[in-house]
Parts: sequence; C-alpha cells; structure tokens
Amino acid sequence: MAIKSFNPVTPTQRFAAIQVKDVANKRPEKSLTESKSKDAAGRNCYGRITMRRRGGGHKKLYRIIDFKRNKFDIPAKVQAIEYDPNRSAYIALVAYADGEKRYIIAPSGLKAGDSVLASQKQIEFDTGNAMPLEFIPPSTKIHAVELLPGKGAQIARAAGNAVELIGIDGDSAQIKMPSGEIRLVSKKCMATIGVVGNAEKKNVVIGKAGRSRWLGKRPRVRGVVMNPVDHPNGGGEAKSKGGGGRQMLVSPWGQLAKGFPTRRKSKTSNSLILVRRNGRKMKNR
Repeated sequence: MAIKSFNPVTPTQRFAAIQVKDVANKRPEKSLTESKSKDAAGRNCYGRITMRRRGGGHKKLYRIIDFKRNKFDIPAKVQAIEYDPNRSAYIALVAYADGEKRYIIAPSGLKAGDSVLASQKQIEFDTGNAMPLEFIPPSTKIHAVELLPGKGAQIARAAGNAVELIGIDGDSAQIKMPSGEIRLVSKKCMATIGVVGNAEKKNVVIGKAGRSRWLGKRPRVRGVVMNPVDHPNGGGEAKSKGGGGRQMLVSPWGQLAKGFPTRRKSKTSNSLILVRRNGRKMKNR
C-alpha cells in the first residue's frame, strides 16, 4: 500500500495524503453482508444524542467477519483481499474446502492464493493460521486475540496492530498489548499468527473537512469559543483558555478532560493486568 500526495493546486491538496489501495476491486460477497442503519447516529433508544458529532456519511454495507475462527481443521484458500469501510484493516475472503466462504481480518503478507487453517491443536505457525495461545511459542506476534475462550477476537484487530505473547503461566497466557500493557488471558483463547495488515493507514491525512463528513464525522466546536451558558470553558472578554480563569478543561457536564483516569477502580479485569500502559505494576498482583 502506497501513500499518495498531491501537487498543491488547491488548498485541499496541500496536506492531503491518501492511500492507493492495492486490493481486489470487486463487490463484497453478498451472503456475507448485511445492511447497516445510520438512523441512530449517536442517539439512544429515546432519540437523545449520547455521542456527539456523529451523522451523515456514505452508505455502506456491514461485512460479517469471522472473529471466532471456529471452523477447525478444514483448510481454506484466500480468494481476495478486500477493502472494508467499517474498519481500518483489510479483510480476506477465504473459501473452505467444503465450499463455505467467510471473511477474516487480513494479516500483513497474506495474499490471494494462500492457504490458512484454524485448529484447536498445534499446527504450522504460518501467517493467518489460528490456534489456542497454549500452542504458540513465546515472542510470537499475534493478532485477533480472544479475551474469553469462544467469545471471538477482541484484541489487536486494527490496522498495523499486534500483540506479543510473553509466555504461558499455568492456565493463563501473558500477552503484551500494543499500548505496552501486560495482561493475562486464558491459554485456551484463540489467536491468529501475524500482524494486522494495512499498517500505512496511520499515514493518511484527511486533507479537507468534506472527507471527514464522508466518514460520518460532523464538525467539532471548541468549548473555549462558546459562551459561559453553553460550556464551562466558555466566556472571557477576549481569546482565553478555560473561560478567562485557570480552571481545568472539562466537558459540558463537568467531567475532567485532560489527565483524569476514567477507568473504574472496581473493574473486575483489574486483577488480570500485570503492568499498566504507563509502566506501573499493579499492586494487587
């Protein structure tokens, strides 16, 4: 995948950097798609906006991804690497020997014609193969990792992401997250060998407001330019930070916006974290 820049003939092109997608130019597999409604647009069941700055955007179909990889010991051949508008990673259309087709997250290096396999026992450590963590050697780069056995992949699914398996300790596996956090998961959890593809996605520069609108992102107005009645940071006789005072930046409802940890201290998964993303070891271990 290459990043394309432009001769700045227009202001839009001055900073824009788009991706030249070298994926199959084909329609998605019809049996593996479903409609995706945009009526909600950040609203709850009462129609009230609970997530601001969402709405509009281009129409898209949802591609049904096989996050569980539960079709065991049946080889599958990669038919195409496709673009998915619902995620940053590319997806691979695989056809199993029995004729069934599924979509999986496409790891880096996987191409049409390759074979992939999922199993509950130890198999070859080839890119795209899936197996439980207990059969994967330490220091292996993996992605699409389950948090609970059989629930489906929840970790390392975005473009360019990967998790490093540190080792197996009893019934648990130690994995190092992309953030640097080290945590425990069951050694029975499935994981896929390799790094998620499309790593150059991070180099894309939107370039113009209209392209954000195509993605369903509406404009964001800063709190410091609002009036005091509209935002805690609003007001001030001239340009000022924090409404002319020295208060910390907060949301319209008073939630601290910078440097305030929002994770619940009573969260049950705290006991599974060995080292936090800031490098601190958890006291309960």
